[in-house]
Amino acid sequence: MSLRDLPGARERRVATGGIELCVIELGDAARPTIVLVHGYPDSKEVWTQVARQLAEQWHVVLYDVRGHGRSTAPVPLRGGFTLEKLTDDFLAVADAVSPDRPVHVVGHDWGSVQAWEFATVSRTEGRIASFTSMSGPSLDHFGHWIKQRMARPTPRRVGQLLGQGAKSWYVYMLHTPVLPELAWRGPLGKRWPRILERLEKVPPGDYPTPSLPDDAAHGAWLYRDNVRSRLRRPRADAFAHVPVQLITPTGDIFLSEQLYDGLDAWVPQLTRRSLPAKHWVPRTRPDQLASWIGEFAAVNETALRDGVPVRDTAPQGAYADRFGGQLVLVTGAAGGIGRATAFAFAEAGARVVVVDRDAEGASRTAELARLIGAPAAWAETVDVSDEQAMEKLAEKVAAEYGIVDVLVNNAGIGISGSFLETSTEEWRRVLDVNLWGVIHGCRLFGKQMADRGQGGHIVNTASAAAYQPSRALPAYSTSKAAVLMLSECLRAELAEKSIGVSAICPGIVNTNITATTRFAGTDAAEEQRLRKRTSKLYGMRNYPPEKVADAILRAVVRNQAVVPVTPESHGARFLSRLSPGALRAVARLKPPL
Repeated sequence: MSLRDLPGARERRVATGGIELCVIELGDAARPTIVLVHGYPDSKEVWTQVARQLAEQWHVVLYDVRGHGRSTAPVPLRGGFTLEKLTDDFLAVADAVSPDRPVHVVGHDWGSVQAWEFATVSRTEGRIASFTSMSGPSLDHFGHWIKQRMARPTPRRVGQLLGQGAKSWYVYMLHTPVLPELAWRGPLGKRWPRILERLEKVPPGDYPTPSLPDDAAHGAWLYRDNVRSRLRRPRADAFAHVPVQLITPTGDIFLSEQLYDGLDAWVPQLTRRSLPAKHWVPRTRPDQLASWIGEFAAVNETALRDGVPVRDTAPQGAYADRFGGQLVLVTGAAGGIGRATAFAFAEAGARVVVVDRDAEGASRTAELARLIGAPAAWAETVDVSDEQAMEKLAEKVAAEYGIVDVLVNNAGIGISGSFLETSTEEWRRVLDVNLWGVIHGCRLFGKQMADRGQGGHIVNTASAAAYQPSRALPAYSTSKAAVLMLSECLRAELAEKSIGVSAICPGIVNTNITATTRFAGTDAAEEQRLRKRTSKLYGMRNYPPEKVADAILRAVVRNQAVVPVTPESHGARFLSRLSPGALRAVARLKPPL
């Protein structure tokens, strides 16, 4: 669906500098305005999904940059795309759509490059309320970044220069006379949609628009008119006079994350976010962008209205720039590792869905998560082994809270005892919770992630027992080994959907699982004695669940496959590869209970 086909879309033409810009407005014009500026070789249609969501709460304005889409091109092209003229265009649009109030600006790629100019030149002061930047640096900041590294060429700085130089190969090509125009109006223009689908995982549809060959040919002058002159002579006064939100796609093939080192010196009010995605995030991650853009604009709009200093809107905990605003669902979260994990995500600013069959414990976790920093937290009472209950949960979460960004299948139960003494019913129960609970979560929420097409991550709590045989834990170890292999298989399958899968293998952690562990082949009195004995041993080990939670967040950020946590878990993992016979010998020893 194109922007003009969205409900309530209104088109106008804005004259500026001898050209006409095509402007689309969405939402209630009486509300504060967000202006979305597209990059190269796009048109305003790159923002369709983001604009649709923002228009529910904001007056959203998009325009085709001069020479792109349905805007006219300057004549001649040379000299018609300077940052000064692009700033004139922005001011003309802002004056037309929001003459009495400053606007919130959002830029992607070259839309961000030119918006940095808007946010740092004096003639735009008072016309911009905030600026959200993604995948496009200020050319002035970039020029100083290069000069600093050339002036003091340490090995690290030289590596950064060479790395970014390699990523910028296309800039050199676009400075070549005539050839870029021939390529875009020839084979490259025809193949570009398939290239985006294959390399960037951009969903197919009505983007890019048919104007792409001309847009790309005209847009080459964005580079020719600005890049060399600004990098050679960057402005010394390029300080932002508005709050800035920097969203960095960590998989951007054109821009390195190090390019933004030292940005705080240029931006007094800087909020940083990062996103595990590639360059074209307006198309691949519109939900997350709309959430962050709306949140940032709302805080700055309130500050303008109340006349108070703008605070940093990003949460301050570890990984806050990565998980802020994301939706995380954790099973088995009434206590132990699940509760610690819910708290860790809450501290990082995520919205949290707490799932457990213990209703009171789940409610308590959700309540504390909100106090710790979660913008929202909900408690759901579900037995993960119940397929129908899990199906209803998945439907409810999608309808009321949204599609989950991170799923943590943590719910599990313990069982100890020899194979011959473990009953069929005990086998069925441990497999229903430890394995089928994970299967239900992966199948239901994983499918929602895949259908959304915006990536995500699944974390399955396995155990060191998954690769460490034991005569005392045949049922438990079997269930966890199955979880580990399921995770490995899912990781291979879902990689093409940009969904990561991690298996966490904690080891001996001080949680209450020992207090509910079933000991096969024992009476009630003996089982109670063994529970107390095991709890005492785990307490003496005293490895806190918070460290496992940290490992889970780190695994999501790094997209790790198998994550041993405790020292004994690392050791068993090492021996399982180096000397599995040694592990088998240890497995024959009778536990000291």
